Amino acid sequence: MASHAPEGPYHHGSRTVQDLVGVRDMADHVGRSIGQGIRPVAAAFLELQPMLVLGGADTEGAVWASLLTGAPGFVRATGPQQISIRGGPHAGDPLARSLAREGTPVGTIALDPRTRRRMRLNGRARPTPRGLAIEADQVFSNCPKYLQKRDLLEGKAPGRPASPRHGVKLTGDQRAFIAAADTFFLATVHEHGADASHRGGNPGFVEVPSPYELVWRDYPGNSMFLTLGNLATDPRAGLLFLDWATGTTLQLSGTARTEYAADGSRTVRFTVERTAETLGASPYAWSPPEYSPANPQ
Repeated sequence: MASHAPEGPYHHGSRTVQDLVGVRDMADHVGRSIGQGIRPVAAAFLELQPMLVLGGADTEGAVWASLLTGAPGFVRATGPQQISIRGGPHAGDPLARSLAREGTPVGTIALDPRTRRRMRLNGRARPTPRGLAIEADQVFSNCPKYLQKRDLLEGKAPGRPASPRHGVKLTGDQRAFIAAADTFFLATVHEHGADASHRGGNPGFVEVPSPYELVWRDYPGNSMFLTLGNLATDPRAGLLFLDWATGTTLQLSGTARTEYAADGSRTVRFTVERTAETLGASPYAWSPPEYSPANPQ
């Protein structure tokens, strides 16, 4: 018998974490903002964006987060529950083959550092003659917490990304890059779909104790616990780090688990299984950050 999608915006994993933390009522309130339709204000926001982060599983089942870029307008709402993306991942991207298939579950996040605004859309992707289309299952916005402000710099000409360099552990340079990061994107999956979210903080908020492990504190958010809920039912995860000045991306695929302390704090431990570093993955250069006032010191 085929499984059925959960009623409402939350599945068992998210409900479990909400109950554990004691925020089910708040989650129910916030969950009313999750719908399937793309409102005009959201459509207008999407058309201004030069980048979109997409998360999902590759053809072997490994989960990744990938960066898509283009001149503003490359992502557009083309229906009340659909967005179209001109282009798509570059040929060497870990998700390129799975996105060539019809009905691939994906999560997306459009994050605008210029305005500290972000929007998430989760659904099912299909290839089109010009790129991708995604039929929405969930559409919602997030607050600007932990989002660093950056300006888009002019004058960097688009180029072709280099071929990714693959590995099974982090190099010394990659560990240093992650330890200095103030932002990363996180892809997770569940039985009925996928999700892409953002994590931010002052440099050092992600620790790299070994070439195989990353650790970060889970800061208080919107009480939905979509990400930690997914990880409670499926530990597969993908991380994306972007060098905002050069356009280099570092993608990591592996598993993650959440530790809950008696004082209410939460820590996520990510185990690296595969890496992909791509020079020039983004043609855009961004200014140094103005850190979010919400970042813990």
